[in-house]
Amino acid sequence: MPEGKRAFEDFQAGDKRDFHTVTVSKADIIDFASDWDPQPMHLNEAAGEAGMLGGLTGSGWHMACLMMRGLCEGFLLNSLSQGSPGVKELNWQRPLRPGDTLTLSYEVLSARASASRPDIGIVLFHLAMTNQDGEVIMTMVSPIMFARRQATGADA
Repeated sequence: MPEGKRAFEDFQAGDKRDFHTVTVSKADIIDFASDWDPQPMHLNEAAGEAGMLGGLTGSGWHMACLMMRGLCEGFLLNSLSQGSPGVKELNWQRPLRPGDTLTLSYEVLSARASASRPDIGIVLFHLAMTNQDGEVIMTMVSPIMFARRQATGADA
């Protein structure tokens, strides 16, 4: 087992942590939208201002991609992550705006050993993306599987 990597046993219910910060530019928003979500409110300011959000906004899928990149850079690449069985909940609560500086954080909701794979533990995370004004703009609840240091079959 690789030394220094975070394993299942390193995550306990109630743990909270800020783990990544990124600033998003107007060009970032337009570039992502051009490739992946070419709706007018993501591509030009006039269309954004004419819509219900009142300005150029980043795609919710852009926000989800920023969350995933932040998860990787923030802690997954330095862990024994075995992937995820899916996302339980994804909520876009406020628009992503050009110039936003985003901070990602998590709270561990639960951590349990897998019943079918004793070498794996499943950690349920509540993830949040907050802008520079402290406003939560996106949340996600997702389980992530991690290798266990001691695969005894008992809860760690």
